[in-house]
Amino acid sequence: MTSEELLQKVRKIEIKTRGLSKNIFAGEYHSQFKGRGMSFSEVREYQPGDDVRSIDWNVTARLSRPYIKVFEEERELTVMLLVDVSGSRNFGSQSQMKRDMITEVAATLAFSTIENNDKVGVIFFSDKIEKYIPPKKGKTHVLHIIRELISFQPSSQKTDIQLALQYFTNAQKRRCTAFVISDFQDDSMLQTASTKSGCKPLLIAGNKHDLNAIQIYDRRDAELPNIGLLKLKDAETGERIWIDTSDKRVTESYAKTWHMNQQALDSLFTKTGTRNISIRTDNDYVKGLMRLFR
Repeated sequence: MTSEELLQKVRKIEIKTRGLSKNIFAGEYHSQFKGRGMSFSEVREYQPGDDVRSIDWNVTARLSRPYIKVFEEERELTVMLLVDVSGSRNFGSQSQMKRDMITEVAATLAFSTIENNDKVGVIFFSDKIEKYIPPKKGKTHVLHIIRELISFQPSSQKTDIQLALQYFTNAQKRRCTAFVISDFQDDSMLQTASTKSGCKPLLIAGNKHDLNAIQIYDRRDAELPNIGLLKLKDAETGERIWIDTSDKRVTESYAKTWHMNQQALDSLFTKTGTRNISIRTDNDYVKGLMRLFR
């Protein structure tokens, strides 16, 4: 892709997603995500009726009378986007590829963030941390993020969402709002659904931060058309197989596997209290995001 083509793509996405974030999502974003955290403000002398759990014991010991910590609502928010850049995003059988919708969703969230004068950062991940863009404010920063969303080429094609969540938890010390944007085609993560606690990194990240999961998938991820012999390639492993889509047992088995994986994913999100939505590439992601915000 030439520099001119890249700039044209960036401009096209900016026009579409900035308009959406400004006109549709600004109010929903503000009411849903603003001011969720509490930050330390000052200490003051204890008064009858104050919560004893707020006593600052160090100050109390030093001054020989009880003092409490006073907290105030944080008005500035940090938003982190955890974006899946593995090989499976490079698939699309309908109006667009998964990576295109991932880019638009991430750009919309980024513009919603700066419209409210908040900071936004990004973690690109495959089965490794591919790139970290620290949270900042401003349009220039968001346009940089969009350029990376369009042009970034990962060094690996595989997926490890748990690794990305662990990195995020360690990197982001203060509470923030985070969106994991992926097709969630990660067998190792799905296997944790059968365990008692579910996915531990998902649980830890959800306890520490305001975590949201956005699944972007294609219609053919869930069902196969009846078109006879079809050669499939696993985008993450490179494995190729022939299947007969006219065989009802094959298509039913394929659909059943998808359904079971979705159940496992739903179970994980329920166990960990993670808000989530699923958006198909041939559907309107605006409705999905509005549903998440509400």
